Amino acid sequence: MDEAITKDEYVQQTAATRAERLRWFQEARFGMFVHWGLYAQLGRHEWVMNRERIPVAEYEKLADTWKPKERPAREWARLAKQAGMKYMVMTTKHHEGFCLWDTQQTDYNAVRRGPGRDLVREYVEACREFGLKIGFYYSLMDWHHPDGALCARDEAARRRFLDFTQGCVRELCTNYGKIDILWYDVSWPLESPERWESVKMSAMVRRLQPHIIINNRAQLDEDFGTPEEHVTAAEEGRAWEACMTFNGSWGYMPISPDWRSVREVVGMLCTATAGQGNLLLNIGPAPDGSVPPEAVERLTAVGQWINTYGEALYGPVDRADTRTEWMPTGRFTLKGNTAYYWCNRWPGRELAIGGIQTKVLKASLVATGEALPFEQSENRLVLKGLPEANPDPIAGVSLIKLECEAPLRQVLGAGCVLL
Repeated sequence: MDEAITKDEYVQQTAATRAERLRWFQEARFGMFVHWGLYAQLGRHEWVMNRERIPVAEYEKLADTWKPKERPAREWARLAKQAGMKYMVMTTKHHEGFCLWDTQQTDYNAVRRGPGRDLVREYVEACREFGLKIGFYYSLMDWHHPDGALCARDEAARRRFLDFTQGCVRELCTNYGKIDILWYDVSWPLESPERWESVKMSAMVRRLQPHIIINNRAQLDEDFGTPEEHVTAAEEGRAWEACMTFNGSWGYMPISPDWRSVREVVGMLCTATAGQGNLLLNIGPAPDGSVPPEAVERLTAVGQWINTYGEALYGPVDRADTRTEWMPTGRFTLKGNTAYYWCNRWPGRELAIGGIQTKVLKASLVATGEALPFEQSENRLVLKGLPEANPDPIAGVSLIKLECEAPLRQVLGAGCVLL
């Protein structure tokens, strides 16, 4: 792709290949976000430099005291695989400005300072070993670079900072083989894609990595949206991925007690699937690279749950949140003529679902394949012969499979009589 391309030409050309480039992503459903950097040593959130106003010279000393253990990325990738995740995204440079690869743009990097090695390369190798797609996070905002803020009001500083930024991104897209995702973040302080030269930069990325997908945080819409800390579907036809913390912090923060439960994670996966989106769930490794035990425990359990119910999760799905209604006992996800009811409040021996407008041919428990007797009237489906207690011991969410003669449609009004 020509880097001198206009914005309109860029939008048109990327749109022409978007469906093919996104296919794997829209079938993957679940990925691991990894925030790891100097801030892990302080353990007080990845924004600690900003929030505590730590001077650059003082913060920079952390670059020499950071000594991770050997190849912790293999632990992350193994855990991601066990959890049922299909891809990973790691911070190559967060807002603190420390680069985790062997960059030629600055000495403030993991090869020339404390770690003494290329942590990005170790991550890439681990992803490939465990068969995971590879994503690079790159923060446009930079608290360490002398032009990181000055670039907003000084043209010479802006040119220097853009050369630095484009140089970093070029290295990431050149030195590690095929990369699947580029995940930009925080386009402060420049206020427009023109000031960032976003089209030029992303055109360069696509020339180097023709199959890559790019998120929407460099002030261009690009390939997919990224709601943060809420699982909210994009408009129909738009790819999206909800990025979520596990404990309220992206970086390592052992003082946080607020870990999401297995049930919450499964619920987020349900919401993402119903809206044809993805869940990117974060871990913040400790300074040595170890994954907090709370995350290991929960992700292992999520993986066990997915081993049973993954057929509803992966692959092409249809939009369910606009074609079905909320129910007190659960919600639907859809795949062609098959509907999956994620039952999160078990009703006992019978389950009634109102408003089903499609003829159901067969009902069964996904966990066992056991067929369920049912009665269907004009506006009501009653499933019978269910176990008395919820059969899912992991998350308390059991899936019921409905095979229908056509794609399921559910219509309920606010009153007892349909209008």
